[in-house]
Amino acid sequence: MGRSQETFGKKDNEKKRAKKKTEKEERKAERQANAKSGAALEEMFAYVDEDGNITTTPPDPTKKRVIKDEDIQISVRKQEDREPEDTTRTGTVTFFNTSKGYGFIKDSQSQESIFVHANALGGLTIGEGDKVTFETEMGMKGPNAVRVKKGGATPPPAVEE
Repeated sequence: MGRSQETFGKKDNEKKRAKKKTEKEERKAERQANAKSGAALEEMFAYVDEDGNITTTPPDPTKKRVIKDEDIQISVRKQEDREPEDTTRTGTVTFFNTSKGYGFIKDSQSQESIFVHANALGGLTIGEGDKVTFETEMGMKGPNAVRVKKGGATPPPAVEE
């Protein structure tokens, strides 16, 4: 029979594979020559100095500081007991849709628009322009007015121009 059909591409690929193999063996031999496998244990130690930097020199035993376990804080300190703030606010109803049951109250102090739902009114009916007192609670999308009551609100201070 005839000779197996080797093409130029197959011969070239075989040469590339052989070249890669020899290069890999050379890199392996170089790594083994530069390895510190026989190094002393002390040469492999690393120390941390008083500033937190890694160094090869051991720390000076005369500069050693003793720290009590009680002095180490690993959590946030508890807040001091403080008086609860007055959460009652006053404001004016800027928008209220009675058919859908929601609206917005403009806070008289911060001028912030706060969402109010009909469930927080407790059967009370409010309309645009009504003065109300309310408290706020955080809802899923921001502050919500709760425990809304009509009247008792002072109008916002007039701005002089």
